[in-house]
Amino acid sequence: MKLTVKPLKQKDAGRRLAAIDRVAAEELDLSGGDFVRIGGQSGNAIARVWPGYPEDDGTGVVRIDGRLRQEADVGIDDHVTVEKVEIKPAERVTVALPQRLGIRGNIDALIRRELGGQPVTPGQNVQLPLGFGFMGGQSQAVPLKVASTTPSGTVVVTDSTEIEISEKPAEEIVESAGDVGAGGDATPDVAYEDIGGLDEELEQVREMIELPMRHPELFKRLGIDPPKGVLLHGPPGTGKTLIAKAVANEIDASFHTVSGPEIMSKYYGESEEQLRDVFEEAAEDAPAIIFMDELDSIAPKREEAGGDVERRVVAQLLSLMDGLEERGQVVVIGATNRVDAIDPALRRGGRFDREIEIGVPDRDGRKEILQVHTRNMPLVDGIDLDEYAENTHGFVGADLESLAKESAMHALRRIRPQLDLESDEIDADVLQSIQVTERDLKEALKGIEPSALREVFVEVPDVTWEDVGGLGETKERLRETVQWPLEYPEVFEQLDMEAAKGILMYGPPGTGKTLLAKAVANEAESNFISIKGPELLNKFVGESEKGVREVFSKARENAPTIVFFDEIDSIATERGQNTGDSGVGERVVSQLLTELDGLESLEDVVVIATTNRPDLIDSALLRPGRLDRHVHVPVPDEEGRRRIFEVHTREKPLADDVDLDALARKTEGYVGADIEAVAREASMNASREFIDSVDREEVGESVGNVRVTMAHFEDALDEVVPSVTDETRERYAEIEKQFKRSEVESDPEATPGGAFQ
Repeated sequence: MKLTVKPLKQKDAGRRLAAIDRVAAEELDLSGGDFVRIGGQSGNAIARVWPGYPEDDGTGVVRIDGRLRQEADVGIDDHVTVEKVEIKPAERVTVALPQRLGIRGNIDALIRRELGGQPVTPGQNVQLPLGFGFMGGQSQAVPLKVASTTPSGTVVVTDSTEIEISEKPAEEIVESAGDVGAGGDATPDVAYEDIGGLDEELEQVREMIELPMRHPELFKRLGIDPPKGVLLHGPPGTGKTLIAKAVANEIDASFHTVSGPEIMSKYYGESEEQLRDVFEEAAEDAPAIIFMDELDSIAPKREEAGGDVERRVVAQLLSLMDGLEERGQVVVIGATNRVDAIDPALRRGGRFDREIEIGVPDRDGRKEILQVHTRNMPLVDGIDLDEYAENTHGFVGADLESLAKESAMHALRRIRPQLDLESDEIDADVLQSIQVTERDLKEALKGIEPSALREVFVEVPDVTWEDVGGLGETKERLRETVQWPLEYPEVFEQLDMEAAKGILMYGPPGTGKTLLAKAVANEAESNFISIKGPELLNKFVGESEKGVREVFSKARENAPTIVFFDEIDSIATERGQNTGDSGVGERVVSQLLTELDGLESLEDVVVIATTNRPDLIDSALLRPGRLDRHVHVPVPDEEGRRRIFEVHTREKPLADDVDLDALARKTEGYVGADIEAVAREASMNASREFIDSVDREEVGESVGNVRVTMAHFEDALDEVVPSVTDETRERYAEIEKQFKRSEVESDPEATPGGAFQ
């Protein structure tokens, strides 16, 4: 039967599996564990049948990894013949180890366990996932070579197979003719299965590069020139260089790299000559790919380039990419994380025809990347990669690779005492005993900061709704505004309703505004960027506004994100009031207005701002479409005060006479911060009384008997006075009425204004 080749899922790669469409598998009378021969253009590959994925049913698809595609000499979307074959069990398999692999002891059992159920052929390279290769200090598969098999030909390794170690190293074993395909000797460095979370981007790159090289007749029939260049851009560590390597490995094209600093020369004209040489060499080796990493260093904007050399190199590159001479089957891939620094003449059709953003991965993408990097690691059973994918907001592929590597190093440190570091060889039994545990992963996670949010990253505090006493109505408003659009997007889509852009929380100092923001960020499971107003202000003209732009740019790249402005009145005061700050305040407000409601929409980005001086904020910020939800965080009532007392006394050893209801009645006018101060002062009173009553030597024995009594709380109430006066409360009640009035009266046709216009 002829089937179409597609890439295997990341988690199943490297195990010689063929996931066959279930309808086709039934027609071929195949079931899981059977063996098939996959025949390509000039090669064959033997694989074990794996149940097809549900989305492939009835599509005539066979999914195999890069290793099997290379053996069968086929690419993605090629057609292959698939037939069932009977494979004899192996009596004996002789395996050659690499010269640099230093393992002693019971290694045959280790190899038998890892190769169990796999088909092997004399001369074939086998990737042995030892978890730790000791050939570079990180988790990797070790390349072994099958020297001979008994019976000869392709056989399957079983529990009774005898494993022998060849005296010759793997490098000296010559491949024999058998079922191994034309490309059987070299394993691809990077295959499509080694890239996680970038399916759509990879599809676009393949469409631009593979299709013109493998089927140029399609473009001739349409009467158009095939695309000549692809520009990959995005934050560092997202996989731009990896995609270029994978594409070069997967298609039959020569690969030429251009590194900016390498081609720069102090001699006049030599830099341009080196660039010309690269293009000439690629044209001779066509079809070819020229990969320019860090393109912004080779082709910066000419008007901003510091020297004459840079401008000449840019001009040379422009003429090479779109000059009088035909380039033929040469495609240029550029990669940069500073796309706006590249000369605009390069970013037009005919040069870089398509710009593909390689963004920060979402949760599903992070899970795929973790599956790639833990594929060869001996993880203990029960480790849930979904949990780590959920908790690694802002992590790019390079960060997740570091997480896997660091957790492996933690496991290695645990068994280091058992290693004989003076010997060149590692005992196979010790090697088998290494496992990466949940604790290793959690310890590694503590030491890695997400690259995509490094400048603005704030660890989301471990604050839940239960840690916020009272304020039930306020919490409900926040939940509706922030959590619902992320949790129930289909409801908003059905009702043709847009989520709120921003929330202004206002109220007297100490009522819990910042605490609520922490809780909502934690509960919404979003990225969290916290900005303290004054830190955006800079003495240089334009830098303050640039800071605001960068914050929102990071938020868009890493959506869903909550941007939290604490004390927003410090940077968003009414325009036209200040005369002594060179206008920086007004420019920052204008930039904020543009970001919140400009041409670039905020997708899955919510702004939460807090203030205790809402009367100072520029009215344009408070209109619908910007900070359009105005949430009053009031002075707590008696029930609210009781709940706050419960939160702050949850872990305290209270005496039986402590009556929280009575304390709530006695604390009229106290806000959350005052109640926290009362609880702390009561604890200090108890500790003072205890320390004065015992000797230093008896403290350890008697400390378990300490209790905080009602008398301690009453003394604390005498010390801590309420911070909110009746006058303050009335002022905020009046502000709330004004906000509500402005919301009721707001009209889209009217002049945008807020409560204090």
